Amino acid sequence: MGANVRIPAVIMRGGTSKGVYLMADDLPADPAVRDKVILSIFGSPDIRQIDGLGGADPLTSKVAIISPSRREGVDVDYTFGYVGIKEAVVDYDGNCGNISSGVGPFAIMKRLVPCVEPITKVRIYNTNTNKVIEAEVPVKDGEVVTEGDYAIDGVPGTSAKIILNFLNSEGSKTGKLLPTGNPVDEITLATGKKVRVSMVDAANPAVFVKAEDIGCSGKELPKDTETNPAILATMEDIRTTAAVMMGLAADKAQVGPAVPKVAFVAAPQDYFTVTGTRVDASQIDLLARTKALAVMHKAYAVTGGICVATAALIEGTVVNEVVAKRAKETGIVRVGHPSGVLDFEIRLERSGAGLTLTKAGVGRTARWIMDGYVYVPRRVFG
Repeated sequence: MGANVRIPAVIMRGGTSKGVYLMADDLPADPAVRDKVILSIFGSPDIRQIDGLGGADPLTSKVAIISPSRREGVDVDYTFGYVGIKEAVVDYDGNCGNISSGVGPFAIMKRLVPCVEPITKVRIYNTNTNKVIEAEVPVKDGEVVTEGDYAIDGVPGTSAKIILNFLNSEGSKTGKLLPTGNPVDEITLATGKKVRVSMVDAANPAVFVKAEDIGCSGKELPKDTETNPAILATMEDIRTTAAVMMGLAADKAQVGPAVPKVAFVAAPQDYFTVTGTRVDASQIDLLARTKALAVMHKAYAVTGGICVATAALIEGTVVNEVVAKRAKETGIVRVGHPSGVLDFEIRLERSGAGLTLTKAGVGRTARWIMDGYVYVPRRVFG
């Protein structure tokens, strides 16, 4: 294959996403060349990604770059990237919790960490957020266990449960749990309308608005944005305005496509998922809808879920105003999203005059789909 360079690659499903997992040493050291190689691997830019491994969907156009770590108390370093579909860009602004759930199994299968039965703990340093994630991965006979009875909405069937604990995840990009210092701020939309929002930074920074305040019910599905594109336009207006207020960009034109996240929330209601399954209000503590780049997320990002669940337990936020009382009492927040329910265990402790996020845990599953080589044209490295 003289005209091509072959690169070891693993395709894994992590949570409700799918990505290509690569070892850092197998990629060019120069960041610009590395990104050109990654774009070629995915077949971007192309709306179908027909000439690469991308799945032509924001949930399947993701890359994980992994290497052994030299940091004390950490096993592997991990960098996450959103790979542009229409655009020739790899966005490293934030982390993806779903893809994170595949890093532990990858590290074990690649023998980057020793196996310890029945649970191997893998400590992962995420370079996007400069935070540590501890993954608890079930193993047997030196291999990762994938079969089990744990189900997550948005993925068919069941699998073995992987527990992710995002350690000290507050202030992931801004350095503060409440970037503006306020549980609620008021912003002005491009239309001139004023809305109340809450900006929170836990695992990933995000801005939240009540669904009713932007003319929504909270039960919307991705298909609804096709008939009413104003929903996404309003969400993007809120997101870019909040980014500047959070100090993540100097002006709205400089805001990256992935961070911060944006979501609208509502009190528990009965609704139907993208597959037509009914979710009763009693099964959830709040409704939330977020974006995946330029479209409504078909499920809910794990890091974004940690942020909305954390916001739900901070008194005075717009999320706290709609979340069920049960969540406030137990610290377990069940988020109703377009594909079903995602639950988080959140622990906030008062520290002086503020709050400290001491635990942000979530159950996920992952599956190793393919291990082999991907071929990249040699000219891409030039």
